[in-house]
Amino acid sequence: MGFLLDWLHFCCSSRRKIYYLHRRYKFMSRMEKQLSRFRGWLPKKPMRLDKETIPDLEENDCYTAPFSQQRIHHFIINNKDTFFNNATRSRIVHHILQRVKYEEGKNKIGLNRLLSNCTYEAAFPLHEGGYRSKNSIKTHGAENHRHLLFECWASWGVWYKYQPLDLVRRYFGEKIGLYFAWLGWYTGMLFPAAIIGLFVFLYGMFTLDSCQVSKEICQAANVTMCPLCDKYCPYMRLSDSCVYAKVTHLFDNGATVFFAVFMAVWATVFLEFWKRRRAVIAYDWDLIDWEEEEEEIRPQFEAKYSKKERMNPISGKPEPYQAFTDKCSRLIVSASGIFFMICVVIAAVFGIVIYRVVTVSTFAAFKWALIRNNSQVATTGTAVCINFCIIMLLNVLYEKVALFLTNLEQPRTESEWENSFTLKMFLFQFVNLNSSTFYIAFFLGRFTGRPGAYLRLINRWRLEECHPSGCLIDLCMQMGIIMVLKQTWNNFMELGYPLIQNWWTRRRLRQEHGAQGTASFPQWEKDYNLQPINAYGLFEEYLEMILQFGFTTIFVAAFPLAPLLALLNNIIEIRLDAYKFISQWRRPLASRAKDIGIWYGILEGIGILSVITNAFVIAITSDFIPRLVYAYKYGPCAGQGQAGQKCMVGYVNASLSVFQVTDFENRSDSEFHARRFNGSPVKYCRYRDYRDPPHAPEPYAYTLQFWHVLAARLAFIIVFEHLVFCIKNLISYLIPDLPKDLRDRMRREKYLIQEMMYEAELERVQKEKKERKKNGKCQHNEWP
Repeated sequence: MGFLLDWLHFCCSSRRKIYYLHRRYKFMSRMEKQLSRFRGWLPKKPMRLDKETIPDLEENDCYTAPFSQQRIHHFIINNKDTFFNNATRSRIVHHILQRVKYEEGKNKIGLNRLLSNCTYEAAFPLHEGGYRSKNSIKTHGAENHRHLLFECWASWGVWYKYQPLDLVRRYFGEKIGLYFAWLGWYTGMLFPAAIIGLFVFLYGMFTLDSCQVSKEICQAANVTMCPLCDKYCPYMRLSDSCVYAKVTHLFDNGATVFFAVFMAVWATVFLEFWKRRRAVIAYDWDLIDWEEEEEEIRPQFEAKYSKKERMNPISGKPEPYQAFTDKCSRLIVSASGIFFMICVVIAAVFGIVIYRVVTVSTFAAFKWALIRNNSQVATTGTAVCINFCIIMLLNVLYEKVALFLTNLEQPRTESEWENSFTLKMFLFQFVNLNSSTFYIAFFLGRFTGRPGAYLRLINRWRLEECHPSGCLIDLCMQMGIIMVLKQTWNNFMELGYPLIQNWWTRRRLRQEHGAQGTASFPQWEKDYNLQPINAYGLFEEYLEMILQFGFTTIFVAAFPLAPLLALLNNIIEIRLDAYKFISQWRRPLASRAKDIGIWYGILEGIGILSVITNAFVIAITSDFIPRLVYAYKYGPCAGQGQAGQKCMVGYVNASLSVFQVTDFENRSDSEFHARRFNGSPVKYCRYRDYRDPPHAPEPYAYTLQFWHVLAARLAFIIVFEHLVFCIKNLISYLIPDLPKDLRDRMRREKYLIQEMMYEAELERVQKEKKERKKNGKCQHNEWP
């Protein structure tokens, strides 16, 4: 044990209890403070942990400090075998194994090399025992920490309770503990966003009957709309899109702008308060003053540049050196690879666009009336499903490309490698997941031309138009389907795949050894038969949640139910991840970390992007601005400063332009002349745009209302972005990163530690003086 204590001094800087630094005051935890305000109406123990079941959560009332062998007399050591927790001990052992020389030679050092040359198949810390027990934990107690975590954290029966983060940290280490702390904080912060989003949706439902726009669309039985495609799409009544107009109102109503501003502010508040939460966790877990050691150079980097060396300014030792020109050339090649993969994504989106253009006519000529009458919805739905399959296939390719490009860059340290790989994978998957959504939000139906002068793809296929009720319904379908399918697939792959693999392994072992034989396996063999944690650690877990955060914030103005879907998924996600770590995976190596790393910067970038995209969604995709312009400038209340539903009378007619059927292109003249609507020939049809009628001096030229709407859209984007960014910056300024009570506690503790350390050293010196005087007196008396 003494050998391990010596190694710990430079290995982990672990903090342990100092025996004489007892706390003179106690502070109630934030959880208890929050719960104490609501105990009057909350049910009994709605979210609190059962502390009688988890006695290990209570810490002794002591200060902590970095362990030092020279000051071992300052620390409480009741039992050397339990002085360091299991996670710390495994970290110490792994540190030793990484640096031990197993054979004479320059590179024959460490466990990683033995694993890479297949001397060993695997190396992992052992679980503390089984996670199930025949006896109840309430009557007989927990058999080990793994069993305790399974019952009080990974069990579905405790889904509504707080996570035992201290116990998670003790068993898995600070890095995994911080991930679950962040995930729990993110899930908790989703509650207000989900509630507000649900209220926005319900507001749309309650105001549906009083919506003047949907009323006019549903009553416009005599308004004939132009066909949406060339060959098989018929003329249609505007009233046929009544259902779609009502569904659109559920998402695009008067509360949409408020919700977009709220979500932009919410993202800032979430990040700012996470800083404070992280500071509290770092203090409780003794990470405030912890600093990582200078990282060792990656073996790949050392092997590549071993011939070029320079002096390290910190250690003063020679080390491999990468020339600036070599580094720049590798970065340029890597950036070119990233650009090429983004082009692949754009090509995939272009393929989806071609599919939508071609199949809309196919569905319009379908035999089934249900599909024929809803050809555009069928096209959107199938296109989204195909797009989801392409997304999942490209994700497999992206991982290999990101790994290749990152290794090509030759990062110097493991953290540099991890950050570079993380950034590439996030960029690839973010573009892959959201590119089609960006197309539907900002390009679908924007560049189609007009009847008689349609823009065509490869001079053949007419570009897809929006539904008469608008493009927002397509964006809602895209987000809803992708979000549900993606989260369902991720949950299956996270839990279903390991369950199947472990079931198959147990079945094979029972056939080979029998049921009694597998039960007698030692712990290392039981753990070996579990699934290994993925090679990138927590990368997959973080990436899934960050992409969900982007989906929840970037296009939330078009889909206010996104926070609710994310909340429901995350409630399940926490227990799925917990169950996976406890029962399906080998125990990962415990490691320390002060924060969530590069992911925080990515979250900030997503928050900024969400402000911009929501401004464009409201201004361009939504009908909010055209309705506002009509109410104040062209409606019955023009010039009166009012904008109620009575001011929207006549809006639908004002937003539709008139087209003369005989002005269709020559290629389709015969087709459209031959078509009839309700048994009579069609002379005029309507389409969504602001253009002059065919008999005007300049037929089909843009009207003044078009330019007013365009100017209002641009002005709204500028005002919205500046306003929201100002609010975000103000909130960031007003919310300090460190809570005041925590700052006071840290200062108080530092003062007491210095004072007591001085007193302890003074007491020790005085004691030594007394002993020397006593010894000197005794020797003087014995002298003859």
